[in-house]
Amino acid sequence: MALSSTPPDLKKFVVDEGHGVKGVSELNLKILPELFIQPVEKRLNMSKVLPDELIPVIDISASEDPKVIKSVCDAAEKLGFFQIVNHGVPLSIIESVKEATHKFFGLSSEEKKKYLSRNTPSKNVRYLTSFSPEVDKAYEWKDQLSCFYVSDEETLKFWPSVCKHEALEYLKTCDSVIKTLIKILITGLGIPNLNDTYESLFMGSKRINLNYYPVCPNPELSIGVGGHSDASTLTVLLQDQIGGLYVRKQDSDCWIHVPPVKESLTINIGDAFQIMSNGRYKSVEHIVVANAHENRISVPVFVNPRPRDVIGPLREVMNSGEKALYKQVLYSDYVKHFLGKSTDGKGTVDFAKN
Repeated sequence: MALSSTPPDLKKFVVDEGHGVKGVSELNLKILPELFIQPVEKRLNMSKVLPDELIPVIDISASEDPKVIKSVCDAAEKLGFFQIVNHGVPLSIIESVKEATHKFFGLSSEEKKKYLSRNTPSKNVRYLTSFSPEVDKAYEWKDQLSCFYVSDEETLKFWPSVCKHEALEYLKTCDSVIKTLIKILITGLGIPNLNDTYESLFMGSKRINLNYYPVCPNPELSIGVGGHSDASTLTVLLQDQIGGLYVRKQDSDCWIHVPPVKESLTINIGDAFQIMSNGRYKSVEHIVVANAHENRISVPVFVNPRPRDVIGPLREVMNSGEKALYKQVLYSDYVKHFLGKSTDGKGTVDFAKN
């Protein structure tokens, strides 16, 4: 039964007791609690959204076609975001992982809190609210289950039973399209083939998140995810059909909406690829708004270097003699820096600048 007032210790209710933002939403409050009210500068100013600008939708069924290669590389250079169709991930698997996401967040707080950082059976599986609840002054309006893939064996042993099979199947099915995209993108950098060394560097580790954005009483005061760029090589995002993702236009204070396209996947370049391409491919700031009408989910797959890898501008990119914009950085150090603070736009990439 829904309560009618805010619990006296809201942080304890949200984090320690495992209710999350979903639990707050289900209190049916009329006014957003102060814990979730974001500073004005962190909210999305809808007057800055460009209604006539669109993120490209690219058919990648003919992935070796020079026109497709050019479309993908141009989008990576100019926008940092694009959507793909005819990607080969079956609709049945997409729908299955979406349904499994709803099932996980439909669990009781007692079940979900088994995966809080202090309780989780594996450090690679964590249920949390906001981006970094330990340091966030105002919480984002989002719950998430974050799962770092190590092996099928660990997945089946430690990931939540209500969603582990569907999440693993989706993650593994995405491998083919991930490899296709990386092949296309390195072609644009003058690297002729994806050998084992580069495959490990670009896609040596993966993380899948199940995100839940419940109905918000005052969405104009809150934010689903604050402005940030991803630490990944690239991110493969599965959106539902509700929408709410916005991308900052390069060198601008304006934003572009990424509307859900049925059966598409949304792709964005991450910081690691920006660093390795010496800034040719752009990891751009993006933000997710809250909404007052529908519960929203999304399922991002973060494709990353391995934690022990050192990333920096690639030799092939530097052959023309251009100046290196970034230094060599241990990837685990980069991620630690990324996760150790609240979202701050494009601030993380400064950690790797020369």
